[in-house]
Amino acid sequence: MRNYRLDETDVAIGEIQDMKAAGGSTLVDLTVGGLNPEPERLAEVARATGVNIVMGCGHYVNDYQSPANHTRSADDFAREMIEQITVGAWGTQVKAGIIGEIGCQAPWTDLEKRVMNGAITAMQATGAALNIHPGRDEDQPMEVADFIRARGQELDRVVISHIDRTIFDDDRLLRLADTGCVIEFDLFGWEQTAYPMSDIDMPNDGARLRMVKLLVDRGYRNQVLISHDICTRTRLGRYGGHGYQHVFANIAPRMLRRGFTQEDVDTILVSTPRRLLTIN
Repeated sequence: MRNYRLDETDVAIGEIQDMKAAGGSTLVDLTVGGLNPEPERLAEVARATGVNIVMGCGHYVNDYQSPANHTRSADDFAREMIEQITVGAWGTQVKAGIIGEIGCQAPWTDLEKRVMNGAITAMQATGAALNIHPGRDEDQPMEVADFIRARGQELDRVVISHIDRTIFDDDRLLRLADTGCVIEFDLFGWEQTAYPMSDIDMPNDGARLRMVKLLVDRGYRNQVLISHDICTRTRLGRYGGHGYQHVFANIAPRMLRRGFTQEDVDTILVSTPRRLLTIN
């Protein structure tokens, strides 16, 4: 399990400096409750690199959460997330800049729904965007989108992550886009077919770009994000992987060779992240 521990500050600084050299200026870290968030170390890395690091807040999936969370109300979770955004998170003065990734499973648990309800309330109270980790079922992203819409919340500041390991057909993808949510393909650089603890056949970067191009061509350009979701050492450059620089050094140029315009690339990598990371 050592592969899942990204706890070396000097390595993080070096990897983010590589990203900066490739053209990246901001990194979003969604290490939330249950995943051992360390706000002060994020601040240390940001100061050392000159890169903006935006921290998430809230809680991950059911089985990673503290046992104490099982008796907490949605309002209690909301108060916690509001404080994490406006005062400081996890006992520090470091403030979160986005809610999530809020963990969901398939089937969705009652605890996860309470956390999600709290996250929606926090979103409405603070103006922060919301990032969601959907369960590994092709219809769960739509289930979550419908749940949020039922609370009266528009989806233009709701990001549903991990779509490239969840939805594999164009019809589902386009129906999800029709809700107005932001669709994130966040496993760029993951080129092997196998995916942990599942029978999913993962797409490669070429297939990911095909799905992104479909959305752009159908008019959903403003609803697309791409990233890496790096959560293991072996995906870092210093351990033989592609690193945080991959999207900037490799994918952006490839997009231009695949028929994307410079405006498409700038929208996906600059304008949409800026909109979502600006707290309204």
